[in-house]
Amino acid sequence: MTADAVSAEVLAVIVAIVDAEPCVLTLGEAPRLPAGPLLPDHRSLQAATRAWVEQQTGRDLGFLEQLYTFADLDREGASGRNISVSYLGLTHDADSLPIGTWRPWYSLLPWEDRRSANRTSAPLARRLSDWASAAAVTSPQQRQQRAAITFGLDGNPWQPDLALQRYELLYEAGLVAEAAPSARRPEAEWAPGHRMVGDHRRVLATGLARLRAKIQYRPVVFELMPETFTLRELQSCVEALAGRPVHTQNFRRLVEKEALVEETGEVDAETGGRPARLYRFRREILQQRQVAGTKLPTTRAR
Repeated sequence: MTADAVSAEVLAVIVAIVDAEPCVLTLGEAPRLPAGPLLPDHRSLQAATRAWVEQQTGRDLGFLEQLYTFADLDREGASGRNISVSYLGLTHDADSLPIGTWRPWYSLLPWEDRRSANRTSAPLARRLSDWASAAAVTSPQQRQQRAAITFGLDGNPWQPDLALQRYELLYEAGLVAEAAPSARRPEAEWAPGHRMVGDHRRVLATGLARLRAKIQYRPVVFELMPETFTLRELQSCVEALAGRPVHTQNFRRLVEKEALVEETGEVDAETGGRPARLYRFRREILQQRQVAGTKLPTTRAR
């Protein structure tokens, strides 16, 4: 392959909480992430990402970290190699959006939302079972086990940070619109969720998996919160990111134990009931304890 057959681009998964739901910044009618090629005048990959996001959306990014580098040859059928370097950005300033749309990420990856009693739909589980049974190279048992572990079927626990593996499995099974034509199933059999341009839904799943893992050991959730908030709002944000409920008492004990927040002395009188105390994040805690985090309890009392 010649050098001119290789291209590089940067993509950004920019996340905000809008109306208590996690949303991702997208552009265009066919949703796509802010992205652009790496140019000679970009001094770094991160600088290129910030420049393209600001140019395409009018936003000046705060928190930003590198996610993953994709360099597959066979994902979009291109003759050359496209190297895609993805970044994750977080913001609490969702109102200021000159260009683009805040799109709920569960409209793009709906199977990832497990906050209600509705789990992976029976049709999707059945389609995965059909795919496993049709195995030609690997054994049906191996495929079935992989689907069960990845999607929390047949008594296996649901693992929130396997978001990328779930999307990759649906891609391999031909159950998403982005799958290669040779593997793609009829549209009526596709998993729910809006299609994104190119590999952008794969990149989004990568960002979701990273964020879910990260909130287990670093207090990045506060990058998405306003300056003051109630503990209920904080818990709702964590649940929305994780896509599952958490035990209220355990959550509040963890927040208190980690000393992540402090009371402001004010209350929110618009809660619809008893006024709730307002809190703020103790940012100085990061200088005191570099491993502070908001770990998620795994169960919730019903």
